[in-house]
Amino acid sequence: MLQPSKSPLRHSNLINGEWMSAAGDYFESRNPAHTDEVIGIFPRSGTYESSDAVLAAKAAYPKWRLVPVPARAAILFKAAELMRTDKEQLTNLMTREMGKNLDESKGDVQEAIDMCEFIAGEGRRFYGVTTTSELPNKHAETRRMPMGVAALITPWNFPIAIPSWKIAPALLCGNTVVFKPAEDTPACAEAFVRILLEAGLDKYPGVLNMVHGYGPEVGEPLVNHPDVALVSFTGSSEVGKMIAMQCASKFKKYSLEMGGKNATIVMDDADLELAVNACWWGAFGTCGQRCTASSRLIVHEKVLDEFTKRFVERTAATRVGNGLEPGIEVGPLINKRALEKIIRYMQIARDEGVHLLCGGEPYSRSERPDLAKGYFFKPTVLSAPDSKMRINQEEMFGPVTAIMPAKDLEDAIRIANGVPYGLSTAIITQNIRNGEIAKRDLESGITYVGSCSTTGAEVHLPFGGTKQTGNGHREGLGALDIFSEQKTIYVDFSGKMQRAQIDNQ
Repeated sequence: MLQPSKSPLRHSNLINGEWMSAAGDYFESRNPAHTDEVIGIFPRSGTYESSDAVLAAKAAYPKWRLVPVPARAAILFKAAELMRTDKEQLTNLMTREMGKNLDESKGDVQEAIDMCEFIAGEGRRFYGVTTTSELPNKHAETRRMPMGVAALITPWNFPIAIPSWKIAPALLCGNTVVFKPAEDTPACAEAFVRILLEAGLDKYPGVLNMVHGYGPEVGEPLVNHPDVALVSFTGSSEVGKMIAMQCASKFKKYSLEMGGKNATIVMDDADLELAVNACWWGAFGTCGQRCTASSRLIVHEKVLDEFTKRFVERTAATRVGNGLEPGIEVGPLINKRALEKIIRYMQIARDEGVHLLCGGEPYSRSERPDLAKGYFFKPTVLSAPDSKMRINQEEMFGPVTAIMPAKDLEDAIRIANGVPYGLSTAIITQNIRNGEIAKRDLESGITYVGSCSTTGAEVHLPFGGTKQTGNGHREGLGALDIFSEQKTIYVDFSGKMQRAQIDNQ
Protein backbone atom coordinates (compact mmCIF):
# COMPACT_ATOMS: atom_id res chain seq x y z
CA MET A 1 0.00 0.00 0.00
CA LEU A 2 1.21 3.54 -0.67
CA GLN A 3 2.32 5.44 2.38
CA PRO A 4 -0.08 7.97 3.94
CA SER A 5 0.21 11.53 2.73
CA LYS A 6 2.17 14.08 4.81
CA SER A 7 2.09 13.24 8.53
CA PRO A 8 0.49 10.05 9.91
CA LEU A 9 -2.54 11.99 11.15
CA ARG A 10 -3.16 14.79 8.63
CA HIS A 11 -4.68 13.77 5.32
CA SER A 12 -5.64 15.43 2.04
CA ASN A 13 -8.06 15.36 -0.85
CA LEU A 14 -7.08 13.73 -4.12
CA ILE A 15 -7.69 16.09 -7.04
CA ASN A 16 -6.21 15.64 -10.52
CA GLY A 17 -3.65 13.14 -9.24
CA GLU A 18 -2.35 15.42 -6.47
CA TRP A 19 -2.89 15.20 -2.72
CA MET A 20 -4.20 18.64 -1.80
CA SER A 21 -5.26 20.29 1.43
CA ALA A 22 -8.59 22.08 1.76
CA ALA A 23 -9.01 25.83 2.01
CA GLY A 24 -11.02 25.53 5.22
CA ASP A 25 -10.94 23.61 8.47
CA TYR A 26 -10.21 19.98 9.24
CA PHE A 27 -12.24 17.37 11.08
CA GLU A 28 -11.20 14.35 13.13
CA SER A 29 -12.00 10.71 12.58
CA ARG A 30 -12.07 8.92 15.94
CA ASN A 31 -12.40 5.32 17.04
CA PRO A 32 -16.06 4.85 18.08
CA ALA A 33 -15.03 2.14 20.57
CA HIS A 34 -12.47 4.39 22.24
CA THR A 35 -12.96 8.02 21.31
CA ASP A 36 -9.59 9.11 22.74
CA GLU A 37 -7.98 7.56 19.66
CA VAL A 38 -7.77 9.89 16.67
CA ILE A 39 -7.52 7.85 13.47
CA GLY A 40 -6.77 10.86 11.30
CA ILE A 41 -7.42 14.52 10.60
CA PHE A 42 -9.15 15.20 7.30
CA PRO A 43 -9.98 18.30 5.26
CA ARG A 44 -13.44 19.76 5.76
CA SER A 45 -13.88 20.61 2.11
CA GLY A 46 -16.54 22.68 0.41
CA THR A 47 -17.79 23.93 -2.93
CA TYR A 48 -14.34 25.08 -4.05
CA GLU A 49 -12.73 21.64 -3.67
CA SER A 50 -15.79 19.87 -5.07
CA SER A 51 -15.73 22.05 -8.18
CA ASP A 52 -11.98 21.53 -8.68
CA ALA A 53 -12.46 17.76 -8.48
CA VAL A 54 -15.31 17.82 -11.01
CA LEU A 55 -13.28 19.94 -13.43
CA ALA A 56 -10.34 17.54 -13.09
CA ALA A 57 -12.61 14.57 -13.78
CA LYS A 58 -14.15 16.36 -16.76
CA ALA A 59 -10.72 17.09 -18.22
CA ALA A 60 -9.61 13.45 -17.76
CA TYR A 61 -12.74 11.97 -19.31
CA PRO A 62 -11.91 12.28 -23.06
CA LYS A 63 -8.72 10.26 -22.63
CA TRP A 64 -10.08 7.71 -20.13
CA ARG A 65 -13.17 6.86 -22.19
CA LEU A 66 -10.88 5.73 -25.04
CA VAL A 67 -8.78 3.40 -22.88
CA PRO A 68 -9.75 -0.16 -23.92
CA VAL A 69 -12.15 -1.75 -21.46
CA PRO A 70 -9.86 -4.75 -20.78
CA ALA A 71 -7.09 -2.30 -19.85
CA ARG A 72 -9.41 -0.59 -17.37
CA ALA A 73 -10.31 -4.03 -16.04
CA ALA A 74 -6.64 -4.90 -15.52
CA ILE A 75 -6.38 -2.05 -12.99
CA LEU A 76 -9.28 -3.50 -11.01
CA PHE A 77 -7.74 -6.97 -11.05
CA LYS A 78 -4.51 -5.47 -9.72
CA ALA A 79 -6.42 -3.58 -7.01
CA ALA A 80 -8.01 -6.83 -5.85
CA GLU A 81 -4.57 -8.42 -5.66
CA LEU A 82 -3.21 -5.53 -3.60
CA MET A 83 -6.16 -5.64 -1.22
CA ARG A 84 -5.60 -9.33 -0.71
CA THR A 85 -1.97 -8.60 0.20
CA ASP A 86 -2.96 -5.74 2.53
CA LYS A 87 -6.02 -7.46 3.97
CA GLU A 88 -4.83 -7.60 7.58
CA GLN A 89 -3.81 -3.94 7.58
CA LEU A 90 -7.10 -2.84 6.02
CA THR A 91 -9.08 -5.01 8.45
CA ASN A 92 -7.37 -3.48 11.47
CA LEU A 93 -7.90 0.05 10.18
CA MET A 94 -11.59 -0.57 9.53
CA THR A 95 -12.25 -1.98 12.99
CA ARG A 96 -10.49 1.01 14.56
CA GLU A 97 -12.33 3.56 12.47
CA MET A 98 -15.79 2.03 12.03
CA GLY A 99 -16.05 -0.25 15.07
CA LYS A 100 -17.19 -3.63 13.76
CA ASN A 101 -15.24 -6.68 14.87
CA LEU A 102 -12.25 -8.04 12.99
CA ASP A 103 -14.16 -10.87 11.32
CA GLU A 104 -16.74 -8.47 9.92
CA SER A 105 -14.08 -5.99 8.82
CA LYS A 106 -12.22 -8.77 7.07
CA GLY A 107 -15.46 -9.70 5.32
CA ASP A 108 -15.90 -6.09 4.22
CA VAL A 109 -12.45 -6.11 2.62
CA GLN A 110 -13.15 -9.49 1.04
CA GLU A 111 -16.33 -8.09 -0.48
CA ALA A 112 -14.33 -5.28 -2.09
CA ILE A 113 -11.86 -7.86 -3.44
CA ASP A 114 -14.73 -9.91 -4.83
CA MET A 115 -16.42 -6.88 -6.38
CA CYS A 116 -13.26 -5.64 -8.08
CA GLU A 117 -12.60 -9.10 -9.50
CA PHE A 118 -16.20 -9.55 -10.60
CA ILE A 119 -16.43 -6.18 -12.33
CA ALA A 120 -12.98 -6.63 -13.84
CA GLY A 121 -14.19 -9.90 -15.33
CA GLU A 122 -16.89 -7.96 -17.13
CA GLY A 123 -14.12 -6.13 -18.99
CA ARG A 124 -13.88 -9.12 -21.32
CA ARG A 125 -17.67 -9.40 -21.52
CA PHE A 126 -18.59 -5.77 -22.14
CA TYR A 127 -21.17 -6.94 -24.59
CA GLY A 128 -23.74 -5.20 -26.69
CA VAL A 129 -26.15 -7.03 -28.94
CA THR A 130 -26.35 -7.49 -32.68
CA THR A 131 -29.58 -8.14 -34.48
CA THR A 132 -31.10 -8.26 -37.90
CA SER A 133 -32.75 -5.23 -39.42
CA GLU A 134 -36.20 -5.24 -40.94
CA LEU A 135 -34.60 -3.81 -44.09
CA PRO A 136 -32.18 -5.56 -46.47
CA ASN A 137 -28.46 -4.84 -46.41
CA LYS A 138 -28.68 -3.11 -43.04
CA HIS A 139 -27.04 -4.04 -39.73
CA ALA A 140 -28.10 -3.11 -36.17
CA GLU A 141 -26.21 -3.30 -32.88
CA THR A 142 -25.95 -1.78 -29.40
CA ARG A 143 -22.96 -0.67 -27.36
CA ARG A 144 -22.47 0.48 -23.79
CA MET A 145 -21.30 4.08 -23.65
CA PRO A 146 -19.90 5.95 -20.63
CA MET A 147 -21.81 8.84 -19.09
CA GLY A 148 -19.06 11.29 -18.13
CA VAL A 149 -18.32 12.47 -14.60
CA ALA A 150 -19.85 10.30 -11.86
CA ALA A 151 -20.33 11.64 -8.33
CA LEU A 152 -20.25 8.74 -5.87
CA ILE A 153 -21.47 9.31 -2.30
CA THR A 154 -21.01 6.41 0.11
CA PRO A 155 -21.87 5.58 3.76
CA TRP A 156 -19.67 4.53 6.66
CA ASN A 157 -21.07 1.10 7.56
CA PHE A 158 -19.25 -0.75 4.76
CA PRO A 159 -16.43 1.74 4.24
CA ILE A 160 -14.48 -0.19 1.59
CA ALA A 161 -17.06 -2.63 0.21
CA ILE A 162 -19.68 -0.06 -0.80
CA PRO A 163 -17.15 2.28 -2.47
CA SER A 164 -16.01 -0.73 -4.48
CA TRP A 165 -19.61 -1.35 -5.60
CA LYS A 166 -19.64 2.10 -7.18
CA ILE A 167 -16.07 2.99 -8.13
CA ALA A 168 -15.21 -0.30 -9.87
CA PRO A 169 -18.15 -0.33 -12.35
CA ALA A 170 -17.99 3.43 -12.86
CA LEU A 171 -14.37 3.16 -13.94
CA LEU A 172 -14.86 0.03 -16.01
CA CYS A 173 -17.62 1.72 -18.00
CA GLY A 174 -15.27 4.60 -18.86
CA ASN A 175 -16.55 7.28 -16.49
CA THR A 176 -14.34 9.49 -14.40
CA VAL A 177 -15.13 9.74 -10.71
CA VAL A 178 -15.45 12.21 -7.88
CA PHE A 179 -15.72 10.15 -4.71
CA LYS A 180 -17.23 11.70 -1.57
CA PRO A 181 -16.78 9.17 1.28
CA ALA A 182 -18.58 9.29 4.61
CA GLU A 183 -17.03 11.67 7.09
CA ASP A 184 -17.06 8.91 9.75
CA THR A 185 -14.72 6.60 7.80
CA PRO A 186 -12.41 8.77 5.66
CA ALA A 187 -9.26 6.78 6.46
CA CYS A 188 -10.75 3.57 5.05
CA ALA A 189 -11.81 5.45 1.93
CA GLU A 190 -8.34 6.88 1.45
CA ALA A 191 -6.75 3.45 1.89
CA PHE A 192 -8.97 2.07 -0.90
CA VAL A 193 -8.23 5.01 -3.20
CA ARG A 194 -4.48 4.63 -2.67
CA ILE A 195 -4.73 0.98 -3.63
CA LEU A 196 -6.49 1.93 -6.87
CA LEU A 197 -3.76 4.45 -7.61
CA GLU A 198 -1.07 1.88 -6.94
CA ALA A 199 -2.91 -0.56 -9.20
CA GLY A 200 -2.42 1.79 -12.16
CA LEU A 201 -4.77 4.76 -11.87
CA ASP A 202 -1.83 6.97 -10.92
CA LYS A 203 -1.01 7.02 -14.63
CA TYR A 204 -4.38 8.70 -15.32
CA PRO A 205 -4.58 11.88 -13.21
CA GLY A 206 -8.10 13.13 -12.68
CA VAL A 207 -9.82 9.83 -13.44
CA LEU A 208 -10.38 9.17 -9.73
CA ASN A 209 -10.74 12.11 -7.36
CA MET A 210 -11.68 12.07 -3.67
CA VAL A 211 -13.04 15.00 -1.67
CA HIS A 212 -13.54 14.67 2.09
CA GLY A 213 -16.17 16.56 4.02
CA TYR A 214 -19.80 16.73 5.05
CA GLY A 215 -22.85 16.13 2.89
CA PRO A 216 -24.26 19.68 2.71
CA GLU A 217 -20.79 21.13 2.08
CA VAL A 218 -19.42 18.59 -0.42
CA GLY A 219 -22.17 16.18 -1.46
CA GLU A 220 -24.76 18.79 -2.37
CA PRO A 221 -22.40 20.85 -4.57
CA LEU A 222 -21.42 17.65 -6.37
CA VAL A 223 -25.05 16.68 -6.98
CA ASN A 224 -25.83 20.14 -8.37
CA HIS A 225 -22.66 20.67 -10.41
CA PRO A 226 -23.57 21.08 -14.10
CA ASP A 227 -20.66 18.90 -15.24
CA VAL A 228 -21.70 15.87 -13.16
CA ALA A 229 -23.55 13.48 -15.44
CA LEU A 230 -24.73 10.95 -12.85
CA VAL A 231 -24.96 10.52 -9.10
CA SER A 232 -24.81 7.23 -7.19
CA PHE A 233 -25.79 7.49 -3.53
CA THR A 234 -26.13 5.07 -0.62
CA GLY A 235 -27.60 6.48 2.56
CA SER A 236 -30.84 7.62 4.16
CA SER A 237 -34.16 7.90 2.36
CA GLU A 238 -34.44 11.54 3.44
CA VAL A 239 -31.19 12.54 1.74
CA GLY A 240 -31.93 10.27 -1.22
CA LYS A 241 -35.24 12.06 -1.78
CA MET A 242 -33.44 15.42 -1.93
CA ILE A 243 -30.89 14.03 -4.37
CA ALA A 244 -33.66 12.64 -6.56
CA MET A 245 -35.40 16.02 -6.78
CA GLN A 246 -32.15 17.87 -7.49
CA CYS A 247 -31.05 15.42 -10.16
CA ALA A 248 -34.48 15.23 -11.79
CA SER A 249 -34.64 19.00 -12.15
CA LYS A 250 -31.33 18.90 -14.03
CA PHE A 251 -32.05 15.73 -16.05
CA LYS A 252 -29.17 13.85 -14.40
CA LYS A 253 -29.12 10.09 -14.08
CA TYR A 254 -29.16 8.97 -10.45
CA SER A 255 -29.03 5.72 -8.52
CA LEU A 256 -30.29 5.56 -4.94
CA GLU A 257 -29.77 2.82 -2.38
CA MET A 258 -31.53 3.87 0.82
CA GLY A 259 -33.18 2.59 3.97
CA GLY A 260 -34.73 -0.67 5.02
CA LYS A 261 -37.09 -2.09 7.63
CA ASN A 262 -36.38 -5.72 6.94
CA ALA A 263 -38.36 -8.66 8.23
CA THR A 264 -37.46 -12.27 8.94
CA ILE A 265 -40.41 -14.66 9.11
CA VAL A 266 -40.01 -17.67 11.40
CA MET A 267 -42.54 -20.37 10.54
CA ASP A 268 -43.83 -23.05 12.89
CA ASP A 269 -41.81 -25.75 11.10
CA ALA A 270 -38.50 -23.90 11.50
CA ASP A 271 -35.50 -25.42 13.24
CA LEU A 272 -35.55 -23.03 16.18
CA GLU A 273 -31.85 -23.28 16.95
CA LEU A 274 -31.03 -22.27 13.38
CA ALA A 275 -33.74 -19.62 13.47
CA VAL A 276 -32.37 -18.03 16.63
CA ASN A 277 -28.84 -17.90 15.24
CA ALA A 278 -29.97 -16.52 11.88
CA CYS A 279 -32.17 -13.87 13.47
CA TRP A 280 -29.48 -12.88 15.95
CA TRP A 281 -26.95 -12.39 13.14
CA GLY A 282 -29.43 -10.46 11.02
CA ALA A 283 -30.41 -8.19 13.89
CA PHE A 284 -27.09 -7.54 15.60
CA GLY A 285 -24.34 -8.05 13.04
CA THR A 286 -22.48 -4.76 12.52
CA CYS A 287 -24.35 -3.56 15.64
CA GLY A 288 -27.54 -3.50 13.57
CA GLN A 289 -26.02 -0.80 11.36
CA ARG A 290 -26.89 -2.38 8.03
CA CYS A 291 -29.56 -1.39 5.56
CA THR A 292 -30.37 -5.12 5.45
CA ALA A 293 -30.57 -5.59 9.24
CA SER A 294 -33.39 -7.79 10.58
CA SER A 295 -35.19 -5.13 12.60
CA ARG A 296 -38.49 -7.08 12.59
CA LEU A 297 -38.89 -10.74 13.52
CA ILE A 298 -42.31 -12.08 12.56
CA VAL A 299 -42.83 -15.37 14.37
CA HIS A 300 -45.61 -17.93 13.93
CA GLU A 301 -47.74 -17.89 17.07
CA LYS A 302 -47.28 -21.65 17.59
CA VAL A 303 -43.54 -21.20 18.26
CA LEU A 304 -43.59 -17.59 19.48
CA ASP A 305 -43.00 -18.27 23.17
CA GLU A 306 -40.21 -20.80 22.69
CA PHE A 307 -38.47 -18.74 20.00
CA THR A 308 -38.70 -15.58 22.10
CA LYS A 309 -37.25 -17.31 25.16
CA ARG A 310 -34.29 -18.70 23.23
CA PHE A 311 -33.70 -15.50 21.27
CA VAL A 312 -33.67 -13.29 24.35
CA GLU A 313 -31.23 -15.67 26.06
CA ARG A 314 -28.93 -15.56 23.02
CA THR A 315 -29.15 -11.78 22.81
CA ALA A 316 -28.45 -11.27 26.50
CA ALA A 317 -25.31 -13.40 26.11
CA THR A 318 -23.93 -11.27 23.26
CA ARG A 319 -20.27 -10.36 23.75
CA VAL A 320 -20.10 -6.58 23.29
CA GLY A 321 -16.90 -4.58 23.21
CA ASN A 322 -13.98 -3.23 21.22
CA GLY A 323 -13.92 -5.14 17.94
CA LEU A 324 -10.13 -5.47 18.11
CA GLU A 325 -10.47 -7.84 21.06
CA PRO A 326 -10.83 -11.61 20.47
CA GLY A 327 -14.32 -13.05 20.74
CA ILE A 328 -16.20 -9.76 20.49
CA GLU A 329 -19.44 -10.17 18.55
CA VAL A 330 -20.87 -6.64 18.54
CA GLY A 331 -19.02 -3.35 18.61
CA PRO A 332 -20.15 0.25 19.12
CA LEU A 333 -22.49 2.50 17.23
CA ILE A 334 -20.67 4.78 14.83
CA ASN A 335 -21.00 8.09 16.68
CA LYS A 336 -22.79 10.06 19.37
CA ARG A 337 -25.67 11.04 17.08
CA ALA A 338 -26.38 7.38 16.35
CA LEU A 339 -26.37 6.55 20.07
CA GLU A 340 -28.73 9.42 20.85
CA LYS A 341 -31.05 8.32 18.06
CA ILE A 342 -31.40 4.83 19.56
CA ILE A 343 -32.04 6.33 22.99
CA ARG A 344 -34.83 8.48 21.50
CA TYR A 345 -36.41 5.42 19.89
CA MET A 346 -36.41 3.64 23.22
CA GLN A 347 -38.50 6.49 24.60
CA ILE A 348 -40.82 6.18 21.59
CA ALA A 349 -41.13 2.45 22.32
CA ARG A 350 -42.04 3.13 25.94
CA ASP A 351 -44.60 5.73 24.88
CA GLU A 352 -46.17 3.19 22.51
CA GLY A 353 -46.43 0.58 25.24
CA VAL A 354 -43.81 -1.74 23.78
CA HIS A 355 -42.58 -4.44 26.16
CA LEU A 356 -38.80 -4.47 26.65
CA LEU A 357 -37.45 -8.03 26.76
CA CYS A 358 -33.75 -7.22 27.15
CA GLY A 359 -31.33 -4.35 26.64
CA GLY A 360 -32.90 -0.98 25.98
CA GLU A 361 -30.14 1.30 27.26
CA PRO A 362 -26.44 2.16 26.93
CA TYR A 363 -23.96 0.45 29.21
CA SER A 364 -23.33 2.35 32.42
CA ARG A 365 -19.83 3.17 33.50
CA SER A 366 -20.23 1.08 36.63
CA GLU A 367 -21.27 -2.14 34.87
CA ARG A 368 -18.81 -1.88 31.94
CA PRO A 369 -16.05 0.65 32.69
CA ASP A 370 -14.12 -0.68 29.67
CA LEU A 371 -16.85 0.69 27.38
CA ALA A 372 -17.09 4.12 28.94
CA LYS A 373 -15.25 5.91 26.13
CA GLY A 374 -17.24 4.37 23.29
CA TYR A 375 -20.74 4.55 21.81
CA PHE A 376 -22.04 1.21 23.10
CA PHE A 377 -25.69 0.23 23.41
CA LYS A 378 -27.02 -3.04 24.78
CA PRO A 379 -28.43 -5.41 22.13
CA THR A 380 -32.16 -4.94 22.52
CA VAL A 381 -35.21 -7.12 21.93
CA LEU A 382 -38.70 -5.65 22.00
CA SER A 383 -42.11 -7.29 22.01
CA ALA A 384 -44.09 -5.05 19.68
CA PRO A 385 -47.17 -6.88 18.42
CA ASP A 386 -48.73 -3.92 16.60
CA SER A 387 -47.10 -3.72 13.18
CA LYS A 388 -48.14 -0.06 12.82
CA MET A 389 -46.10 1.12 15.80
CA ARG A 390 -43.37 3.57 14.87
CA ILE A 391 -40.83 1.14 16.24
CA ASN A 392 -41.96 -1.29 13.52
CA GLN A 393 -42.17 1.26 10.72
CA GLU A 394 -39.07 3.46 10.98
CA GLU A 395 -35.46 2.55 10.43
CA MET A 396 -33.42 2.86 13.64
CA PHE A 397 -30.04 1.63 12.39
CA GLY A 398 -28.85 0.14 15.63
CA PRO A 399 -28.84 -3.04 17.76
CA VAL A 400 -32.59 -3.21 18.22
CA THR A 401 -35.12 -5.70 16.87
CA ALA A 402 -38.81 -6.25 17.53
CA ILE A 403 -40.69 -9.55 17.74
CA MET A 404 -44.29 -9.74 16.58
CA PRO A 405 -46.64 -12.70 16.19
CA ALA A 406 -48.29 -14.01 13.02
CA LYS A 407 -51.25 -16.38 12.76
CA ASP A 408 -50.11 -18.05 9.54
CA LEU A 409 -48.00 -17.47 6.42
CA GLU A 410 -50.50 -15.10 4.84
CA ASP A 411 -50.59 -12.99 7.99
CA ALA A 412 -46.78 -12.97 8.22
CA ILE A 413 -46.40 -11.80 4.63
CA ARG A 414 -49.00 -9.08 5.17
CA ILE A 415 -47.06 -7.79 8.18
CA ALA A 416 -43.73 -8.01 6.38
CA ASN A 417 -45.05 -6.00 3.43
CA GLY A 418 -46.67 -3.35 5.60
CA VAL A 419 -43.76 -0.90 5.70
CA PRO A 420 -42.60 1.87 3.35
CA TYR A 421 -39.35 0.04 2.57
CA GLY A 422 -38.60 -3.05 0.52
CA LEU A 423 -34.95 -4.05 0.60
CA SER A 424 -34.54 -7.51 2.13
CA THR A 425 -36.79 -10.21 3.56
CA ALA A 426 -36.22 -13.75 4.81
CA ILE A 427 -38.34 -16.77 5.67
CA ILE A 428 -37.06 -19.58 7.86
CA THR A 429 -38.98 -22.71 6.97
CA GLN A 430 -38.52 -26.32 5.92
CA ASN A 431 -41.66 -26.32 3.81
CA ILE A 432 -41.08 -25.79 0.09
CA ARG A 433 -44.61 -24.42 -0.36
CA ASN A 434 -44.01 -21.73 2.25
CA GLY A 435 -40.77 -20.79 0.55
CA GLU A 436 -42.29 -20.56 -2.92
CA ILE A 437 -45.18 -18.40 -1.74
CA ALA A 438 -42.78 -16.10 0.13
CA LYS A 439 -40.56 -15.75 -2.95
CA ARG A 440 -43.60 -14.71 -4.95
CA ASP A 441 -45.39 -12.45 -2.48
CA LEU A 442 -42.81 -10.68 -0.32
CA GLU A 443 -42.32 -7.11 -1.54
CA SER A 444 -38.56 -6.68 -1.51
CA GLY A 445 -35.60 -6.57 -3.82
CA ILE A 446 -33.98 -9.51 -2.02
CA THR A 447 -35.59 -12.57 -0.41
CA TYR A 448 -33.78 -15.34 1.47
CA VAL A 449 -35.41 -18.74 1.95
CA GLY A 450 -34.32 -21.49 4.34
CA SER A 451 -32.10 -20.94 7.37
CA CYS A 452 -31.10 -17.41 6.37
CA SER A 453 -31.18 -13.92 7.79
CA THR A 454 -31.89 -10.78 5.77
CA THR A 455 -28.16 -10.15 5.30
CA GLY A 456 -25.60 -11.89 3.14
CA ALA A 457 -25.77 -10.43 -0.38
CA GLU A 458 -23.26 -11.73 -2.93
CA VAL A 459 -21.52 -9.38 -5.34
CA HIS A 460 -22.46 -11.14 -8.59
CA LEU A 461 -26.20 -10.76 -8.01
CA PRO A 462 -28.33 -7.60 -8.21
CA PHE A 463 -28.54 -5.62 -4.97
CA GLY A 464 -31.26 -3.07 -4.30
CA GLY A 465 -34.81 -2.63 -3.15
CA THR A 466 -38.34 -1.46 -3.83
CA LYS A 467 -40.56 1.31 -2.45
CA GLN A 468 -38.57 3.92 -0.48
CA THR A 469 -35.46 1.76 -0.50
CA GLY A 470 -34.40 2.74 -4.00
CA ASN A 471 -35.31 4.09 -7.40
CA GLY A 472 -35.24 0.87 -9.38
CA HIS A 473 -31.53 0.54 -10.10
CA ARG A 474 -29.47 -2.41 -8.87
CA GLU A 475 -25.85 -2.62 -7.81
CA GLY A 476 -23.71 -5.72 -8.23
CA LEU A 477 -24.82 -7.38 -11.47
CA GLY A 478 -26.92 -4.34 -12.35
CA ALA A 479 -24.11 -1.81 -11.85
CA LEU A 480 -23.12 -1.66 -15.51
CA ASP A 481 -26.62 -0.43 -16.31
CA ILE A 482 -26.19 2.38 -13.79
CA PHE A 483 -22.86 3.59 -15.11
CA SER A 484 -23.41 3.29 -18.85
CA GLU A 485 -25.99 4.09 -21.47
CA GLN A 486 -27.13 1.88 -24.30
CA LYS A 487 -26.36 3.28 -27.72
CA THR A 488 -28.18 1.81 -30.72
CA ILE A 489 -26.24 1.85 -34.00
CA TYR A 490 -27.55 1.25 -37.53
CA VAL A 491 -25.26 0.55 -40.48
CA ASP A 492 -26.93 0.70 -43.89
CA PHE A 493 -24.76 -0.74 -46.67
CA SER A 494 -27.49 -0.98 -49.29
CA GLY A 495 -26.21 1.99 -51.20
CA LYS A 496 -29.64 3.60 -51.30
CA MET A 497 -32.03 5.49 -49.05
CA GLN A 498 -34.17 3.12 -46.97
CA ARG A 499 -36.96 4.13 -44.60
CA ALA A 500 -37.92 1.76 -41.79
CA GLN A 501 -41.66 1.04 -41.50
CA ILE A 502 -42.37 3.07 -44.64
CA ASP A 503 -40.41 0.99 -47.19
CA ASN A 504 -41.27 -2.27 -45.45
CA GLN A 505 -45.07 -2.24 -45.54
